[in-house]
Amino acid sequence: MSEANSIFETCVGIHGSDLSVDLLQCVSNSNQEARASLASGVDTFYLIYAGCLVFFMQVGFAMLCAGSIREKNVKNVLLWNLLDSAGGALGFWSLGYAFAYGGDDIDKGKTFIGNAGFFLTGDTDMEFWFFQFAFACALSSIVAGTIAERTKMMAYLCYSIFLCGFVYPVCAHSFWSVNGFLSPFSAEPLWGTGALDLAGSGPVHMCGGVCALVMAIILGPRKGRFYDEDGVALEEPKAMGPHSVTLQFLGTFGLWFGWYGFNPGSTIRISSTELGDVASLVAVNTTLSAAAGALSGLYTSTFFDERKTGIVSWDTTACMNGCLTGLVAVTAPCATVEPWAAFVIGVVAGWIYLGASALMLRFKIDDAVDAIPVHLFGGAWGVIATGLFSNARRMEIAGNSTDNIGWFYEWGRGSGNFTLIGIQLLAVLFVFGWTSFVFTPFCLTLKYLNWLRIDPLEEEVGMDISRHKGPAYESEGSAKADAIQELNASRRNLMLDSSGSSKGKSFNRGKPASDKSDADKPAPESTPGDKAAEAV
Repeated sequence: MSEANSIFETCVGIHGSDLSVDLLQCVSNSNQEARASLASGVDTFYLIYAGCLVFFMQVGFAMLCAGSIREKNVKNVLLWNLLDSAGGALGFWSLGYAFAYGGDDIDKGKTFIGNAGFFLTGDTDMEFWFFQFAFACALSSIVAGTIAERTKMMAYLCYSIFLCGFVYPVCAHSFWSVNGFLSPFSAEPLWGTGALDLAGSGPVHMCGGVCALVMAIILGPRKGRFYDEDGVALEEPKAMGPHSVTLQFLGTFGLWFGWYGFNPGSTIRISSTELGDVASLVAVNTTLSAAAGALSGLYTSTFFDERKTGIVSWDTTACMNGCLTGLVAVTAPCATVEPWAAFVIGVVAGWIYLGASALMLRFKIDDAVDAIPVHLFGGAWGVIATGLFSNARRMEIAGNSTDNIGWFYEWGRGSGNFTLIGIQLLAVLFVFGWTSFVFTPFCLTLKYLNWLRIDPLEEEVGMDISRHKGPAYESEGSAKADAIQELNASRRNLMLDSSGSSKGKSFNRGKPASDKSDADKPAPESTPGDKAAEAV
């Protein structure tokens, strides 16, 4: 039996079979309710599917980070990416979602933070929570690569929960809640428009990039990256990785694929022609900016390398990170700009990545995967580009006010109105100021508690052998045999110390592998580190 027949028979049972106004009204109302229910189901499925694509970006982050570092820390960084999802889920479930969207009420006016729905209590749209949870996890993974190879597990878990549970939710609330002071969805948007950022160049990528910058500065560079063993600055930074370009490319493709949930999914609904048109434009603009960023980064890098060395070479890292910077940059304006503008945004994003990456090296800020240039600088460019290239027609279709449009299009109006670009610049300053303001003391506290950086000997050996029961690969070529032996000697001494007074202390570099007082004691069983040392 078709739904139409079912509706008709239900109404006949209520009003009789004679044609009447009541019967027709019943059929009409029931049909509208059925269509609304179907549209709601389609929107729910769309958001869940988009959330799955965003969550798949965790695979991309994991592969990119693992490929970009040295092989002696692969297991460590893969575990970190899993903990992003685990710790991030708990942080966002308990506090994050409530701080970001809890108690939203357009009649309440502007608020700094949400205050209801902790632990998903109350009436919550579960599909929306799931989609936003995937966003929070993606944000947390941004920092993983930057601080890889030298950070304690405790620091990373604490940071993941803190970022997803408090730092990011304040940014999300400000941009997207109906009570956020930058939100275009509030009853009275800032300066009549509010900050335009469809999917999070500012509150997601830039927020994560600022956290990465703060943590990289406080943590310091990897051993031997910019300074020798005596603390003398090297003429050129020491190359450290990648150990697998294959994993890097796999991660890049995984992230690009997941971005088709990140950006189009941020339309939230898809059950109308207008919403479908917006989502389609978003997908196209996402594609064009990524492609333009990849080619811009690759060819620009080749051009300058050829001018410097006289040799034509093709930098795979510049291509991959140029692509990712293009994706980050178009995340904010993808629903309000034309395809040609998305192409231009991507080209500029490739240049921004190269310049920002060189800047990090100049200031001796160690970023193992160049996440800071990609997400911080790329995100800031995306927010600003929205204020330059957004046009009235696209803004209206996307449901935004057209009182203030992109600065380049304001010239066409003959006004030169700077309002929208001014709001976007304010949004950039807010994300940078808020994130650095709360994350700096948090990292300094971790450092004070000695929860931040691993022991130098563990760093030399690698986290896989020192903390994860053996290397990720059978042949661990990047860990030095003498360092492994020294680490094992230190641990034997700790094991043989029956008093337990050495628990929690750093490894004793000065104590020899064997001690006369311990000569008659049986040697402990071999560890994965011993086996790795023998292989080396």
